[in-house]
Amino acid sequence: MSNQPAKIHVDPAKAYALAEMTPYQDGAVVSRTLLQHETGTLTVFSFDAGQALSEHTVPFHAFVQVLDGEAQIIIGGNPVTVSAGEIVLMPGEISHGSRPSSASRCC
Repeated sequence: MSNQPAKIHVDPAKAYALAEMTPYQDGAVVSRTLLQHETGTLTVFSFDAGQALSEHTVPFHAFVQVLDGEAQIIIGGNPVTVSAGEIVLMPGEISHGSRPSSASRCC
C-alpha cells in the first residue's frame, strides 16, 4: 500500500445533504464520488426506477446506506432489502450489486 493522499471532492468542515448531491435522471444511474483512496471510496448514487448496478467485487468492506426509496442489495448472490435510513455491510471480496425496487438514492 502506498502513501498516496486521498482525493477529496467535498469541502472539509462543511455539512452536506447527501440525498441532494445526486439528482434523479430519467433512465439513468447517477453517481458522485466524494472521497477516493486506494483503501476505499465514498460515493453517492441515485437510481431511476428500473436501473441497477451490476454485481462486482472489491477488496475492501463497504456499507450501503439507503437515503430514500428502497433497494435490493445482492451480496454473495443473496438479496437483502434495504429501506430508507437502513444500512447493510457488504464484505470485501464478496460479490455485490444493487437492484433498487423503485427510484432510490444511497451512499
